[in-house]
Amino acid sequence: MEYRKLKDQEDEEEAAVGGNAIESLRGKAHSLSNVAALGGGTAIERSKWKRKSIVTFALTVLTSSQAILIVWSKRAGKYEYSVTTANFMVETLKCALSVAALSGIWRNEGVTEDNRLSTTLNEVIVYPIPAALYLVKNLLQYYIFAYVDAPGYQILKNLNIISTGVLYRIILKKKLSEIQWAAFILLCAGCTTAQLNSNSDRVLQTPFQGWMMAIVMALLSGFAGVYTEAIIKKRPSRNINVQNFWLYVFGMIFNAIAILVQDFDAVMNKGFFHGYTIITVLMILNHALSGIAVSMVMKYADNIVKVYSTSVAMLLTAVVSVFLFGFNLSLAFFLGSTVVSVAVYLHSAGKLR
Repeated sequence: MEYRKLKDQEDEEEAAVGGNAIESLRGKAHSLSNVAALGGGTAIERSKWKRKSIVTFALTVLTSSQAILIVWSKRAGKYEYSVTTANFMVETLKCALSVAALSGIWRNEGVTEDNRLSTTLNEVIVYPIPAALYLVKNLLQYYIFAYVDAPGYQILKNLNIISTGVLYRIILKKKLSEIQWAAFILLCAGCTTAQLNSNSDRVLQTPFQGWMMAIVMALLSGFAGVYTEAIIKKRPSRNINVQNFWLYVFGMIFNAIAILVQDFDAVMNKGFFHGYTIITVLMILNHALSGIAVSMVMKYADNIVKVYSTSVAMLLTAVVSVFLFGFNLSLAFFLGSTVVSVAVYLHSAGKLR
């Protein structure tokens, strides 16, 4: 009996020691898992920061070079190529890139109801409206440079923020904050300040025709953007590349009609790619990639990235234009672009509230 009692005590002590060892190992394993999780979290954050930085840099370069390439593609103040064929090529390239993106999705995920190209007439019939609006807006984008320079275009282009905000309020019934209304006023003030001309009897550098074209472009861009967003959000599960594909298909159709109406004789006599140079090709590539970059910003980044890109692009365009086109970087332009940058930031901050 005495032996059994001692034996039981030894077994209890061994069990206690074994239990403590197991708990110790569990604690070490838990600590190691926390360290691994922390390291993994740091790696994920580093990856997100790297991706956001790349997207921001890409969007800034594309935005700032867009106007520069259009002006640079001129010869003796005229476009030797057909602007309608250039727009057609932009839509074709964007359509091809959408199909390429879908091909990758089909290989990895298979064809589903949300990513298949086949669709119904009711879904497709809504795309001609924004495609037609973008057609007119893109054509005006070329002709406005008869009245404004590249930096002035980058400033006036921000007027579409006002048209977009007002149309959001009217069409989508979204209430605008007081900060956003204040941003609209600052934006108008900044655009006007940047256009002040102290070296001439004319108060503003951009003539009345340029301002009217900029306002029309802003209205078209705003309405097309709001309408397209309403279409996309109507079926949120639908793959964005499919929706872009159908939008770009109608863009190709409308631009083909514009070629027939405006430049049919020139294309038939001189050829489709008559007057194209390396600058023209880069301009087409820029326009196509800009649309993709904006989609990437919406998916991988945030509004602050767009604000940063827009602000830096305005000043970068002005600096490059000084060397390429002899642009006069005046104090009025610098102050105006600064006010516009603040307005764009306030509008974005008001939206996030």
